[in-house]
Amino acid sequence: MSSRLLLTFALPAVLALAIISCSQQPDDATLAKGKDLFTKHCMSCHGLQDDGIGPPLGGVTSVLAEKQLIAFIQDPSKYIDSEDVRFSLLKQKYKLVMPPFEWLLEEDISAIVAYLKQQTELFDIPPLDVAQQSKEAGLSGQLVSEPQPSGISIELEEVVQLPALGESSDLGVVTLRSSPVGDGAIFASDQHGVIYRIKDRKAAVFMNLRNELPDFQSGPGIATGLGSFDFHPDFQNNGLVYISHAEGYKGQPADYVVSDTLRSVAQWIVGEWKADNPKDTVFSGSYRELLRVHAPTFAHGMQDVGFIPGLDKTHPDYGLLYFGYGDGGSNNIHHPELGHHPQSFLGSIMRIDPAGSNSKNGKYGIPADNPFAQDTGDGVVREIYAYGFRNPHRMAWDEANDHRMFVTDIGEANIEELNIVVAGGDYGWPVREGNYGINTIKNLKAVYELSATDKALYKGPFAQYDHETGNAISGGYVYRGNLEALKDKYVFGDVVNGKLFFVNNNPQLNDSTIYQLSVAKNGKETTMRELTGIKRQHLRIGYDRVEKEMYVITKVDGRIWKIVRAY
Repeated sequence: MSSRLLLTFALPAVLALAIISCSQQPDDATLAKGKDLFTKHCMSCHGLQDDGIGPPLGGVTSVLAEKQLIAFIQDPSKYIDSEDVRFSLLKQKYKLVMPPFEWLLEEDISAIVAYLKQQTELFDIPPLDVAQQSKEAGLSGQLVSEPQPSGISIELEEVVQLPALGESSDLGVVTLRSSPVGDGAIFASDQHGVIYRIKDRKAAVFMNLRNELPDFQSGPGIATGLGSFDFHPDFQNNGLVYISHAEGYKGQPADYVVSDTLRSVAQWIVGEWKADNPKDTVFSGSYRELLRVHAPTFAHGMQDVGFIPGLDKTHPDYGLLYFGYGDGGSNNIHHPELGHHPQSFLGSIMRIDPAGSNSKNGKYGIPADNPFAQDTGDGVVREIYAYGFRNPHRMAWDEANDHRMFVTDIGEANIEELNIVVAGGDYGWPVREGNYGINTIKNLKAVYELSATDKALYKGPFAQYDHETGNAISGGYVYRGNLEALKDKYVFGDVVNGKLFFVNNNPQLNDSTIYQLSVAKNGKETTMRELTGIKRQHLRIGYDRVEKEMYVITKVDGRIWKIVRAY
C-alpha cells in the first residue's frame, strides 16, 4: 500500500482490499475508480502478478472468505499470531506485518477489489502459491546478533508538531537541517512539498514547492514528493539551496532513463533554488533544474541530498553535492539488469559540482576525481560515486574523523545495513543483502550463506541488523553535543518500530557492535510507540550541527522531538 511496511502478507491495502466479493457486475466508473485507488495506495508495494515489498494481489479475492478478509484488515496481528498455514508461510517470506487501513472508505475498498477481480479474470491470474514459495524461503530466524543493551537512556522533549498536509500519513517530515545563517532556527521538510523554518517552537512556511512547480507530485507511494534538501555551505553569501523532488511523467525528456522500453511512472529532479535575500525568513527567488531522471516505479527513488559539512573553501570536496538514488524498484519488477553497473544511476550515490558545466546536459559539473569521471565507455554515468545499494536512505559525514561517510541502506526482507562508503565502492545489491547472498531472479526475499571468498567480492556493511530486530533502517548522525553519554556515537534507528541504536565511532572504527538506546519519560523506561501512541513510527533522525542538538522525528504525526537528556 503506500508504505514500506505495507505488507508482509499477500494483502495490504488490497488484501484488505479484497473485502468485498462484488456480487453485482461493477460499472466502468467503479472499475476506473478502483484502478486509480490501486495505483495510488497499493502499486508501490504490490503488483498483480509480481511481488514487491508485499505479495502479488492478483487472485487474492478467491483465497479467503469475505469475513476473514475484513477481520484481517481490522486486526492483522491476530492472524499473524495464529496457526493459519497461509499466514505463517507469508510471514516467513515477507517478514513484515501489515498495519490496519481503517481510514480507507468501504466504498473505496470495494472499488479496488472490483478492479482486482476484473484484472484477475481478464488475465487468468492464479493466487500466490505460498506452499511453493516456502520451498525457496532461504535462511530464516535470527541471522545477525541482536543489538546489545547499552545501559544508556535518553529523554525527549517535543519541540513542535507540523501540520498534516495530505490524506496519507506515510508522507510527512523527512529532513531536518541547521539554519544556514546561524540564527538558532532549524528547517524541516515535508514530502508534500513544504519546507518549514522552526524558531522558538513555532513553525512557519519557508517555501512551498507545490506553489512553484506545476508538475510536483507527492504520491502514490512513499517514494515521491519532496525527497530532501540542503543549503549550500556558502548560503549566507550565495543564497543557494538544493532540493530533490518528484514530478508526474508527461513526456518530459530526461537526462537519464533506465530503459528504452520500460515506461517511466514519474521523474526525479535535483533543482537549485537561489534566494533573493539569504536572510529572508520566507523564500523568494529563482529556480534552475540541474538533473532529471526517469523513475521505473514509485519505489526506492531519490533519497538524501547533502553537502559535506564543515569543509574549508580550499578543500577539493567543498561545494560538491551528493545524492542517493535507490534501485527504483527494478528488482521487484524482475529487471535486475537495469542497475548495479556504471551505466545506470539506479542504486547509486552520485556526486556533482553544481557550479560546473561539463555534465552531459551542461547544467552542472562532473568532479574530476569521481571514480568514473575519466571513463569514456558508452553510457557510463560519470556522476556515480559509489553503487550497489537498494535504497540508500540517509548520508552523514563525521567531521572529526576525516569526514568519514555513513550511508544506511534499507533492505528487502532480511538485513538492514550501515555502510562506510568510499569512492568507487560496490556494495553488492541486488546479489548481496548484508553479508548474505541473494539469488536475485529466483527469490529476492531469500538469503543464503556466503564463503569468505565470495564475501570479499563486494563491500560489506560496517554494521547490520536483521528483521527480527527491525524492518527498515533510519539513518542518523554522529553526535558532538554536550550530552556526554552520546558523544562520539553514530545514532540511528528503525523506521518501523522506532527503536534507537548507536555504534561507537572512534578513529579506528574497530567496534561494529550495534547498541540499543532506551527511551525514558520522567525517569521511567518507555518506548517510542508508547510515547507517541503510534505503532508504525516512520522514524527519522535529525541533527543541528550548529547548535549540536539531536532530534527524533516521528514522520507519521509530524512531531519533532529533541534529545534533552542522556544518562
